[in-house]
Amino acid sequence: MNELIADVIRFRDVRGWTKRNNPKDIAISISLEASELLEHFQWGDWHEPAQNKREEIGDELADVLIYCITMADSMDFDIETIIRNKMVKNGQKYPLDPN
Repeated sequence: MNELIADVIRFRDVRGWTKRNNPKDIAISISLEASELLEHFQWGDWHEPAQNKREEIGDELADVLIYCITMADSMDFDIETIIRNKMVKNGQKYPLDPN
C-alpha cells in the first residue's frame, strides 16, 4: 500500500499539481468524483450498472481513492493510522450483537 501511495503522490508532484491541491479543492474533487460514481447506480436496478459498466465504475472509484490519498498527503495524515482509529471508534459505536 505504501508503494501505491508513493506512486500517486509522485504522479501528482511531477505534474506540478501540488499548487492547486489544497484541502478545500481536493474535498470538492472527492465529492464530484463520488457523484460520478453514483451516476452509474442512478435509475434502475443496482445490479445492472455494476455488471454492464464494471470498468467505468472501477475508474470512478479509483478517482475517489486517488483524491483521498492526495488529501491525506496534503494534510499530513497517515492513512493507516486514521483508518485504524476510525475503526476503533466504529467498533465502539456499533458493537457486535451478542445474539
